[in-house]
Amino acid sequence: MWNKNVETFLGCDASFEDADIVIFGAPFDSTTSYRPGTRFASRTMRAESFGLETYSPYLDRDIEEVNVFDGGDLELPFGNTSKVLDIIKAAAKKILDSRKLPCMIGGEHLVTLGSIEAAFEKYPDLHVIQFDAHTDLRDEYLGEKLSHATVMRRIWDLLGDGRISQFGIRSGERSEFIWAKEHTNLNKYNFEGLEETILTLKGRPIYFSLDLDVLDPSVFPGTGTPEAGGVEFIELLNAVYKVMQLDIVGMDINELSPVYDPTGASTAVACKMLREMLLAYRKK
Repeated sequence: MWNKNVETFLGCDASFEDADIVIFGAPFDSTTSYRPGTRFASRTMRAESFGLETYSPYLDRDIEEVNVFDGGDLELPFGNTSKVLDIIKAAAKKILDSRKLPCMIGGEHLVTLGSIEAAFEKYPDLHVIQFDAHTDLRDEYLGEKLSHATVMRRIWDLLGDGRISQFGIRSGERSEFIWAKEHTNLNKYNFEGLEETILTLKGRPIYFSLDLDVLDPSVFPGTGTPEAGGVEFIELLNAVYKVMQLDIVGMDINELSPVYDPTGASTAVACKMLREMLLAYRKK
């Protein structure tokens, strides 16, 4: 079903059959409205991940103790956004049907839609937790319904009211914030209210989407749409640990654009965050 990737993310070299988690890359950034480059995130993260240790002192766990398969990057066509999402959905569906956790590396945030479509088919009562600087709730952007600026609105089209919880939000049109008051659980600036949300969502299937621009640009400048006023690394790490206590059925990490941080620090942040997400996951 999946061929072993030649270059894998740090320590993620289990076979597909033995894996509890399957990583795959979605190198797509064709709707990016400001600075493209997220298509290079997954390959860069794999290459740079070996600057990390497999051991996490935060969790006292080691990647070598976790069964993770890295299936490499999907082959995604240019100029056909709908087909890209169909390919992502099909990949996530294969993983879910094999009773494994899909973990996608974006790419721009629109790639999340394809993975959530697969999760929603399997789990009709799915809820989504989004960490992000941006609302992503426009109904269209420059006349396009499918955009990284509309991704959460398209997910709302699937899930409906009260099933999307947004944290860290600090950018969007006024109309998006007004719309969110009636349709999503939007929390501005940081992770206030996260513990209450987690209590509410215990026992329900959760898809977790981490847009790394939730971090302040002083911590994470390597992204297409940096937004001042974000959270610090440790704040994000602790929030991720809390989310991973829930019944996670799919997750992604997106919006690293390595070219905009030639120091490599942003890639190092992304790699460490992915390592911690993998280690914090507990198979239910």
